[in-house]
Amino acid sequence: MFRHLVVRTAGESHGRELTGLVEGLPAGVPVSRKAVEELLQLRQTGVGSGPRMKLEKDRVLVTGGIRHGVTLGSPLAFRIANKDASIERLPNVAAPRPGHADLAGILRRGDDDVRAVLERASARETAARVAAAGLVMPLLEAASITVLGHVTELGGVRARRPRPWPDDARAARDSSPYHGLDRKAERPITAKVAAAKKAGDTLGGVVEVVVQGAPPGLGGCESADVRLEARLTAALMSIPAMKGVEIGMGFAAARRPGSRVHDEIRWTAGRGWRGFWRPTNRAGGIEGGMSNGEDLVARVAMKPLPTLRTPLASVRLENLEPARASVQRSDVCAVPRAAIVAEGMVALVVADALLERFWAETMDGVVSRIEAARRAPGPGILPGNEKTGP
Repeated sequence: MFRHLVVRTAGESHGRELTGLVEGLPAGVPVSRKAVEELLQLRQTGVGSGPRMKLEKDRVLVTGGIRHGVTLGSPLAFRIANKDASIERLPNVAAPRPGHADLAGILRRGDDDVRAVLERASARETAARVAAAGLVMPLLEAASITVLGHVTELGGVRARRPRPWPDDARAARDSSPYHGLDRKAERPITAKVAAAKKAGDTLGGVVEVVVQGAPPGLGGCESADVRLEARLTAALMSIPAMKGVEIGMGFAAARRPGSRVHDEIRWTAGRGWRGFWRPTNRAGGIEGGMSNGEDLVARVAMKPLPTLRTPLASVRLENLEPARASVQRSDVCAVPRAAIVAEGMVALVVADALLERFWAETMDGVVSRIEAARRAPGPGILPGNEKTGP
């Protein structure tokens, strides 16, 4: 999914710490520990969160790749300590949980140590991804690119997508108990989560990520691995519990004729990128594997979490007898937290594609190249003969 940036994480859910490494950032990117930790705290909040989120108070320690608060251009290393570092004391799981990595993992390993599988399969690992995204986001901000993830559906309750997109979208999302933008959906969503908790059940939902300000031409059409929608899809599907991704109109496009799917092209001086813009954005800002200058819009569907307080049927590993699945500490719903993780993954992909196209040794150099591309004559326009009106 990444072609220029290299993002790696290590560590187990109940190990001593999570470790992250980001390679490929240019020099001069400001590093704000406060901003990264604000993202980490958002990842721990939201209706339906379990007790682990109250226990862990994630703090990030950048251990390499910075000087005087900015990146050096060398690998950026960081650590997030786990307060619950009980991996050596935790027992094995007696009966694998349907929907989790438990059974598939031990069949792959050839043993019955479920704990060895679930510790890394846990969504706790996504804290390191969010921290990596927080370290990269200042580059996007310098390029006037914003990325926001928000919940559009939870437990079957749909939240209205605001039109037009509000200027205070981030503040509205951050203050929402379900990390959404529709205040009217708060009460029914909260009620759904409360009912699921009482029943010992879990809930899933849908998260949308919107990217504004991305220049056209990010990604490519030359080969399968450069296509921007493929990279976004891989990144979003790499988040635990995700089961489906759509870009723009997504699956609804398969049910309409082309005249009601494709976005017409307009030109107005001073609008969009070099004057080109679309009255609609059904393509979600991507055509032919490349960004087209409109907002990038991706949605990802999250299944209900597999750890149920009223467990499903399973098999006890020690004697292969029918049993109820083991119960681990878990959330009723993690969709609000997934909005922050999805936002982070999209930010990493966009930053990667941005550096791939506009690479320079410093952040200021990257921004200068973007601005130079914005000012260059557009298709069919000779310098000095640019149109000044529609």
